Amino acid sequence: MDAGAKQPHEHEFREVTPGSVPGAERLKLEDLKQVNMTITAHLGSCSMTVREVLGLRRGAVVPLDKVAGEMTDIYVNGLHLARGEVVVIADELHVRIGEVVGQEERLVQEEGRGDDVSAG
Repeated sequence: MDAGAKQPHEHEFREVTPGSVPGAERLKLEDLKQVNMTITAHLGSCSMTVREVLGLRRGAVVPLDKVAGEMTDIYVNGLHLARGEVVVIADELHVRIGEVVGQEERLVQEEGRGDDVSAG
């Protein structure tokens, strides 16, 4: 070990409270309105073997587990927020919100996932 290397030592951390963080008392909802969030629409999924995946070529069609016209799940930063209908406008896919998922349903889903916040 290098003689000049720092050795581990104990350190005492002080408690962080809202009053001890500069500017924390001035944070308002308006400040958060510019925060970017990722919106994801889950169109469906399927299960394939490695052989099937390796066999995929341009023009191949992958079957999904959703029926055309069925509501798709919409996630905001991995949190299930709504369900909607996929629509095509000017050759681009969009999702028309059909229903917003209730708070109780989101809480049940979060409890079922444990600490995992990803959505699939």
